[in-house]
Amino acid sequence: MTSPNESAHESSTRDDVGESVSPYEDHSLPLRRGLKLGSRALIIATLISLVVWGAAAGLPGLSGVVLGAAIGGSFVLFTAVSVLLTSRSTPATTMAVVLGSWLLKIVVLVIVLFAIRDLDFYHTVSLFVTVVVVLVLTLGTEVWAIVTSKVTFVG
Repeated sequence: MTSPNESAHESSTRDDVGESVSPYEDHSLPLRRGLKLGSRALIIATLISLVVWGAAAGLPGLSGVVLGAAIGGSFVLFTAVSVLLTSRSTPATTMAVVLGSWLLKIVVLVIVLFAIRDLDFYHTVSLFVTVVVVLVLTLGTEVWAIVTSKVTFVG
């Protein structure tokens, strides 16, 4: 016969030393949930954009969507990944990694936009609209997932 504590124990995770951690005590859960739901929002927004811009602008529209989804999705999701990877380190380390990743993303974005500015294989409006839609939906979904996660907080 199992007690309620044992059934809750089955859905628990393991911490660094291999001990069981309740889902309510796992403070990386909101970040992992935000990353999972943000990724889903990115996929859904990309698929819808592919259909819309494929019908409206053909192959250049599809190329713009793929570029826009890669740019917009990477900005938001890489930030969540960097916070998740440094969640067990000091706040100073986490801040340094997050700020460093933002600087790196800005540099890469400038290089990519500079490299594709004179190319005509993509539809510029589909690129812009997809970047904006993906940024808003992915960030909004991540925020909603993090805010609605149930984690024990003692202040």
